[in-house]
Amino acid sequence: MIPVDHYLLVAGLLFAIGVVGVLLRRNALIVLMSIELMLNAANLTLLAFGRARGDSNFQALAFLVVAVAAAEAAVGLAIVVGIFRNRHTTNLDELTLMKH
Repeated sequence: MIPVDHYLLVAGLLFAIGVVGVLLRRNALIVLMSIELMLNAANLTLLAFGRARGDSNFQALAFLVVAVAAAEAAVGLAIVVGIFRNRHTTNLDELTLMKH
């Protein structure tokens, strides 16, 4: 049996990679993928603690996080596609739609 520490280490690394992707990248698609990576790290943490405690409620919570991640991906991708049609770029530094 794999100890919970190993799961948490992998989840921490995934989350750190996601944070670095959000902070350093300027492409909107890569930022969305990095957010998905962070949500997957949170899911791995939930499932690791659920397995350690023998509680299936953590699996239900992880399923809820997957549903939120899918909705976030769909809405985020729709926004990125809409912006790309108008501005022909996905670079976040060039998107000044809210500024007048």
